[in-house]
Amino acid sequence: MPPPPPEALLRAFGPPIPGRGGLQDPPGGRPGRRRTAPGPWWKADARDDPWRDPASPAGLGAPAVYAEDAQPGPVVIDAAGRRKVRLRDLSVRLATLVVLTLLVVAAVGGGVGWYLTRTAGESPLLSPGTTLSQVQPGITREPGSVSTIAEAVMPAVVSIEVRVGQAGATGSGVVVDGENGYIVTNNHVISGADGVEGAEIRAIFSDGSGSAARIVGRDPASDLAVIKVEKPGLVTASLGMSGEVAVGDPVVAIGSPLGLAGTVTSGIVSALNRPVRLAGEGTDTNAVISAVQTDAPINPGNSGGALVDATGSLVGINTAIASTGTGGSIGLGFAIPVDTVKQITEQLISDGTAVHAVLGVNARSVTDGTRDGALVLNVEPGSAAARAGIREEDVIIAVDGTPVGSSEELVVAVDAHEPGDVVTIELVRNGSSRQVEATLDPA
Repeated sequence: MPPPPPEALLRAFGPPIPGRGGLQDPPGGRPGRRRTAPGPWWKADARDDPWRDPASPAGLGAPAVYAEDAQPGPVVIDAAGRRKVRLRDLSVRLATLVVLTLLVVAAVGGGVGWYLTRTAGESPLLSPGTTLSQVQPGITREPGSVSTIAEAVMPAVVSIEVRVGQAGATGSGVVVDGENGYIVTNNHVISGADGVEGAEIRAIFSDGSGSAARIVGRDPASDLAVIKVEKPGLVTASLGMSGEVAVGDPVVAIGSPLGLAGTVTSGIVSALNRPVRLAGEGTDTNAVISAVQTDAPINPGNSGGALVDATGSLVGINTAIASTGTGGSIGLGFAIPVDTVKQITEQLISDGTAVHAVLGVNARSVTDGTRDGALVLNVEPGSAAARAGIREEDVIIAVDGTPVGSSEELVVAVDAHEPGDVVTIELVRNGSSRQVEATLDPA
């Protein structure tokens, strides 16, 4: 026989025992149910109601049958327990009425809003025929301002377009003889078109007009060239003097950087007599110039353009920039001094070529930690250096009293003289210093 169930189960689920309360009964026992006829839970037919009489018989009836078009759709209940009314649950007539009502309300609202925005007297959105008031600007430009300089110099600066076959390049130029149409520019701007059949050089002026140009002469040693256009009466640039330029002077650069004609930038003279070696890629330019350094922004296309002072006088031809590899301006631009430009340009217009003084040595920059110089790598036979007794491995430290601290400074110091000049060369040989005299040759 199985053991009797626990007393807790008997109290909870067993039949009532007189004198013993059930599980969780109140101390006085459960009150008896009042079953009265008027009570809501006791009706006359309670004995026949299967929901009230568990012993009433149950039976299955026939399934409900609905007409196909009258079957109710599913009832959708939202999260709050409310029934959702959908458009498809409505009759066609009622749904059409709702849609038409919405359309009418929207049309009436839009029309009223449109009407009010144009007829409301207090705050209209549109006011036809409105004219804004203007005042006379009180602009005062001092003499020598950048705008005044640009206005005066711009007509003398041109854009240069070079086309060789399918390739093209752009640069700038400065009119130095307006009556005869002579324009100075950089050699590396137009050298690619020299002697090439079908090549075209065109000068574009500040008024937008253009003219074909021919090469008058080129000087790769100074990176200068002169072209000529058949358009007399051009505005000529005023030439300044290199000796009047001082570090810190304000300057303005005008040209066509990146093909943007008539671009004006300003800055100051950062340094003078800066030796800069030029090697134009794709050209025969291989020059060393004693440059005017400026922080006026200069970019590719400024080459051959004007660098002018506060009076609008030309003090240099923009030629090169120092760059970190991106090809853009970093505030280090270099221009050929105007005295050099004047000297070379006159020679090119007169003879088509320019003559320079040369010593006849190849050198590289060296230093011993205390003194810099130019180490002679080789001496050209029969040159001025050979006649003066200069030997390989000599270190040149001065030319006519001008200190030489690099190979670039040696080229600049020699080029400052004329062919045939006799100069004193100070050099170091075998640890001792000596001086020799050399008569410079033309090149």
